[in-house]
Amino acid sequence: MYLEKHKCLHTALLILVLLGTCMVIGDGVLTPAISVFSAVSGLELSMSNNHHQYAVVPITCFILVCLFALQHYGTHRVGFLFAPVVVAWLLCISALGLYNIIYWNPHVYQALSPYYMFKFLKKTKKGGWMSLGGILLCITGSEAMFADLGHFSYAAIQIAFTFLVYPALILAYMGQTAYLSQHHDNTNHIGFYISVPEKLRIPVLIIAILASVVGSQAIISGTFSIINQSQSLGCFPRVKVVHTSDKIHGQIYIPEINWMLMILCVAVTIGFRDTKHMGNASGLAVMTVMLVTTCLTSLVIILCWHKPPIVALSFLLFFGSVELLYFSASLTKFTEGAWLPMLLALILMTIMFIWHYATIKKYEFDLHNKVSLEWLLALGSSLGIARVPGIGLVFTDLTSGIPANFSRFVTNLPAFHRVLVFVCIKSVPVPYVPPAERYLVGRVGPPAHRSYRCIVRYGYRDVHQDVDSFETELAARLADFINYDWHRAHGTYSFPEDNASLSNESSTECRLAVIGTVSFSSIPPYEVEESVQPASVSGGFPTVDSVTDVIEMEPVGVVERRVRFATDDESVTHSSADMDFQMQGELEDLSTAQQAGTAFIIGHSHVQAKQGSSVLKRLALNFGYNFLRRNCRGPDVALKVPPVSLLEVGMVYIV
Repeated sequence: MYLEKHKCLHTALLILVLLGTCMVIGDGVLTPAISVFSAVSGLELSMSNNHHQYAVVPITCFILVCLFALQHYGTHRVGFLFAPVVVAWLLCISALGLYNIIYWNPHVYQALSPYYMFKFLKKTKKGGWMSLGGILLCITGSEAMFADLGHFSYAAIQIAFTFLVYPALILAYMGQTAYLSQHHDNTNHIGFYISVPEKLRIPVLIIAILASVVGSQAIISGTFSIINQSQSLGCFPRVKVVHTSDKIHGQIYIPEINWMLMILCVAVTIGFRDTKHMGNASGLAVMTVMLVTTCLTSLVIILCWHKPPIVALSFLLFFGSVELLYFSASLTKFTEGAWLPMLLALILMTIMFIWHYATIKKYEFDLHNKVSLEWLLALGSSLGIARVPGIGLVFTDLTSGIPANFSRFVTNLPAFHRVLVFVCIKSVPVPYVPPAERYLVGRVGPPAHRSYRCIVRYGYRDVHQDVDSFETELAARLADFINYDWHRAHGTYSFPEDNASLSNESSTECRLAVIGTVSFSSIPPYEVEESVQPASVSGGFPTVDSVTDVIEMEPVGVVERRVRFATDDESVTHSSADMDFQMQGELEDLSTAQQAGTAFIIGHSHVQAKQGSSVLKRLALNFGYNFLRRNCRGPDVALKVPPVSLLEVGMVYIV
């Protein structure tokens, strides 16, 4: 309740989440560069100083270009090689670690005791604290595994990390420590390959390069995934998302982001040319992500898990203090490479915040400029308005009322389709929406007007349908709704609260029904009293109302509607003898309109800051947002609307 009351906290929470998201994207730039570069840098022990500096950077750039050039094929074609490569790499570094421990210093296991950590910090003081920023490479990369949460379960990742990855890393670093304890005078080469026996360096180099490619692929896939989820939640400009696998859900490819990542990775490799600066940059990005994740998890403990605040505070203090120590140490490396992730995060946060802010303002403008239902019902032949054959799909962000772009359309072209459907596509804050809960359908006006409202809900990880299947599915859902509404109106099933609800809704739109996939002849429908918001979506996750729905429902004072969860059948099995004559006519009109064709009516927006706005707001909206809008994918392209069926209505938003 405290968070809900203070809007400044909403903004602070949004900025915190955007910061973590941008740092993950920045990690998608830095991790491939440092992974491949550090693997290829093993050549320096096999080449002279004059030659290796001219070989490592070009070879690294070549591997990176090949890695990003192959992204559009998807990981499912070569994914079967990933597990053997990673297992081989982990077993390789484990074996090397054991060899170095036994051969050089068997007592190095004592370094696992926290006593030496405190002794080190007590002895070195400020120097020891500053050195923490230089050892972040020991943990960077391990977080990339969690980018694969879309492909594997929590238990699988936890088991793999606990029983394979973590022991392998500990053995590898203990082995390097054992070697360095006997060779601490050699300051020219302090790295992984110096502790590898000379005869094994080439095979280890090959495995390391392959493992670096697999690790890079993990964070690249994670970057694609988080950008796709961000744009689904209205926090990133629309980009093209290609699903590379028909069988494995979640494997996606974003062309624009892919090539931008490639250019940035190559630029980082050529610009830094050493693992020290790349490590400092990557370390700051990873520690920022971890710190933000800890802060957000403490909120999840209270808001979602419903634990006492003392539990969340203890969690935050324990993990946050450790991460804050490393984070502050990594900030001291600002001039040594750590400036890069901060610069990338600043640019990305600016883009994402401007896009999100303008999206909210556009929604508020639509909300306050929508027209009443009476205006729509008054349109008729007496005013020179014609109804043409076909289905008109009017896309809007509103879940109630008539959008301003439709009134502008009718004003300039006094005609609209025989069957009119106001379609609202909502991205709700859950990963997936079950198909049975995807469509909410209701009437707009009396049955004779042939106007409907359909809210289509997608989770932020759902795959959106193409236009052909969407048209077919929408028409089927409309037919099912008409069938359901006929049963309800004629009392085939009992609805004890109908009389009470009708009195509240007599002057507004009719109720919306969730049209599922269960047979009409089975269990009777049941009612759930709630407002028409994405919070009604069940997905096994605690959900909250989205910002846009809160904005819509609060100031306007729309009466609360009852969402009726209905059951249906894909094919209408009732005989024509039992069907009402008006029902037959409505279904025939729908079928005739579907055969005549479908038109997609979409608003083409231009945003301007209103008079008297601050300079910052004018720059953000007039230049920043409109530049992003012109250079990203339009709503018609995102919805895959064929140009021959598209009708665009120009709209100027003064916000």
